[in-house]
Amino acid sequence: MLHEILRTPAAPDIPQITSHEAEAAARAVIRLFEKWNVSDTEARELLGGLAARTYARWKAGEIGRIDRDLATRLSLLMGIHKGLRYLFSDPERGYAWVKKPNRAFGLRTPVEVMAQGDIFSLARVRSYLDAERGW
Repeated sequence: MLHEILRTPAAPDIPQITSHEAEAAARAVIRLFEKWNVSDTEARELLGGLAARTYARWKAGEIGRIDRDLATRLSLLMGIHKGLRYLFSDPERGYAWVKKPNRAFGLRTPVEVMAQGDIFSLARVRSYLDAERGW
């Protein structure tokens, strides 16, 4: 016998990521990019083509409005960081991993894959790390 499954409302009452959480994630990602040793150009691509002036303001601590796409990118980047911390007991090895060629990505570095600009490239690296740690 079939049972109807109620639809999820299109606009949930509670947003998944609050503006304060998004700002905290943005600050953490700026520090993460320093650890990963990515250039400002690469960082802006990882963030979906963020304008140079906007990124400079972020680095100065002035985080503005973060839309859903950018919040999702920040979440994926934090998930990638988390996956690397699980996989590598030495944090420095995890930070270096993003700049090393990887056969799973056609001998491109994870940063090269993530910097393609589309959100799916970030998700691809995140999924790879999740699979590596058995999630």
